[in-house]
Amino acid sequence: MISIYTDGSSRGNPGPGGYGIVMISGSHRKEISEGFRLTTNNRMELMSVCIALEALKNPGSEVMIYSDSKYVVDSVEKKWVFGWEKKGFAGKKNPDLWARFLRVFRKHKVRFHWVKGHASNRENNHCDELAVAAALGGNLKIDEYYESVGGD
Repeated sequence: MISIYTDGSSRGNPGPGGYGIVMISGSHRKEISEGFRLTTNNRMELMSVCIALEALKNPGSEVMIYSDSKYVVDSVEKKWVFGWEKKGFAGKKNPDLWARFLRVFRKHKVRFHWVKGHASNRENNHCDELAVAAALGGNLKIDEYYESVGGD
């Protein structure tokens, strides 16, 4: 089982944002973070999950994702996103990221666990630190979809 902790953050909504990821498998640990010049918190929360799943090398991996985003966790666990997909994501925000998520989600055995943000989960707190540092750092990337079409 691979444990993945994710978090996203934006300084203003919209504003500069970033995501942080901690992946743990046995004794192996990997951290990933990246910042964007204009985005939203929800986009960063969802993008962190996409990036983490895309980083997995073996299809069919068993994964537990820990996230403090009700937006992400409830959309998947309550199966809303599958209904949105059937309707072509009509009227939904972040369709680019939801489609990206579903492509990689289906390659693995993924479960979600919601954790309270800024609470006692050490790894989630570290993901938040990574996300904030990425959002405040230099060399921010462009969230192409958000800046051209708009997201949430």
